[in-house]
Amino acid sequence: MTSALMPTVSPEWLRLREPADAAARAADLVDDLRSRLGDAPRLVVHDLGCGTGSAVRWLAPRLAAAQHWIMWDRDPDLLAAALAGKPDGITVTTRQRDIGTLTAADLSGAGLVTASALIDILTVEEVDAIAAACAGAGVPALIMLSVVGRVELTPADPFDAEVAAAFNAHQRRAVGGRRLLGPDAVAALADAFGRHGVATTLRPSPWRLAADDRALLDVWFREWLAAAVEQVPALATPAGGYARRRTAEIAEGRLTASVDHVDLLALP
Repeated sequence: MTSALMPTVSPEWLRLREPADAAARAADLVDDLRSRLGDAPRLVVHDLGCGTGSAVRWLAPRLAAAQHWIMWDRDPDLLAAALAGKPDGITVTTRQRDIGTLTAADLSGAGLVTASALIDILTVEEVDAIAAACAGAGVPALIMLSVVGRVELTPADPFDAEVAAAFNAHQRRAVGGRRLLGPDAVAALADAFGRHGVATTLRPSPWRLAADDRALLDVWFREWLAAAVEQVPALATPAGGYARRRTAEIAEGRLTASVDHVDLLALP
């Protein structure tokens, strides 16, 4: 897996979405995870595709042990932001690497693997590699905020369904010979863990965006629509009026959105 073939994200987008991510994460899975981790005095956590470090900022205060986090990302700017924004009281090192060839040896000494908003931009082979590595190392994995292809906008618009279908097709597109899993990723990961004899628990972790989330809702909507039009260019003409209607509703605080995600806990 080469970096040039992976979708890119900006630090600004990650910072904008962090509060919505924090509100959406399935906190009850952390209760199950703590029961599994027990009384270990020190925990080594590998965060795959760490971005700007939102997972460590959310999860570290919820884990009792002393913690060392190993932050993985292919983007040096994101790694620098994650390092600068780490919570107090933990130690952090970084690895500038893609994760498509992850192995159990890479996770030697780990007590936990995490990832957020990552697996939907991976292929089935890359997801299989994550499951095999975690299972081979006997390491629990908490994989959060994976999209599942369901969006509900209120008030409804007749054009919503066409845009959603085109966006989901875009999420499953081929990029440089890599077929992305998109909304099929969490099911593929659960299946992969199952083949390795690892039980998984799934919990919904939806974004609930309303008037107080106007900045995020506006950026999310514009990118959602742009991806749909990129996938189905015939949508471009009707998308103009649709965009004007929806952005006006966002500006007026009248549009709400439920963007479904799923969190997965794997316990070898």
